[in-house]
Amino acid sequence: MEKPKEQLANSNPEAEQTQDNERKAHCLSLMEAALFVAGRPLDINELCQVIGSRSKKKAQRYAGMLMQEYSARNSAVEILALKDERFVLQVKAEYTHLVQKLVNRPLLSSGPLKTLSYIAIRQPISQKRVIDVRGQHAYGHIKELKERRLITAEKSGRSMALKTTDDFADYFSLPHDITEMKKNLKKIFGEALKDEKEQE
Repeated sequence: MEKPKEQLANSNPEAEQTQDNERKAHCLSLMEAALFVAGRPLDINELCQVIGSRSKKKAQRYAGMLMQEYSARNSAVEILALKDERFVLQVKAEYTHLVQKLVNRPLLSSGPLKTLSYIAIRQPISQKRVIDVRGQHAYGHIKELKERRLITAEKSGRSMALKTTDDFADYFSLPHDITEMKKNLKKIFGEALKDEKEQE
């Protein structure tokens, strides 16, 4: 009985190769998204968490592949390997001064960014719930996020229902479909979300 099963498992190498390629492409996309969203260097352990692997060699190999991809594009953006097994996605030095003037405001500070992450993962979510969990200072965060067009607020009963905008999805290179977006975010920030849930 076992022999036919083994033969069946090995009878379609093309299908297995396709699955391997799809897994690899998915891991590369997750890693690219994480580097983009982080806006800072990520170490090899963080990249392992992102792709769901304990293998540092695999994470290094994928990071190297991404570096080659960006290099081949000859674009204004690059991925660099830094010391201590860290990798960063950034604008090339020769373009930085040319686009610096387009940055009207600094990136979101830690507080608003955490509130935005909380909303994005649980959207649509009531403003009351966000305030209950994130604290009174979240009123200011919500106002800033709406001004930056990263979230919208719609009347829902006695509260407001908060959800992210298309601008948010485009800025962070995430799917516009809410279900797919949440899946991506949970994979990228899985460990952080577990810690946050325990604190709640």
